[in-house]
Amino acid sequence: MAREVFQGDPPVPGLPQAVKVGDTIYVSGTTAYVEGQQPSADMAEQMRATYAKIARALDHFGASLADVVEQTVFVTDMQAALAARHVRMEAYGAAGDNLPASATVEVAALGRPGLMVEIKVTARL
Repeated sequence: MAREVFQGDPPVPGLPQAVKVGDTIYVSGTTAYVEGQQPSADMAEQMRATYAKIARALDHFGASLADVVEQTVFVTDMQAALAARHVRMEAYGAAGDNLPASATVEVAALGRPGLMVEIKVTARL
């Protein structure tokens, strides 16, 4: 089966942002990290920026957040994540009828200082 890779924009060496196999797209764990910039100290802002990056990766393959069927969210502060859960509804639609299966996991830290959320998704075309 053909495999297509999206390296990201900008690409991160050794870490493709997304891989498409058949009609399934796997988006790697994505954060609000931007080289040379300090991430926002606000969980909701980091979530919005992260969903925007995921949307760009999906768009590369002709998909959108509406095609996401599963997501895993890693957070460093569960209470802040719960307070920012409205961002998920913004990303997938306020009606809530297109929400993917989801798991949220609290972790001690993410890959860079200041990051509070990392999201990975699976989408189907």
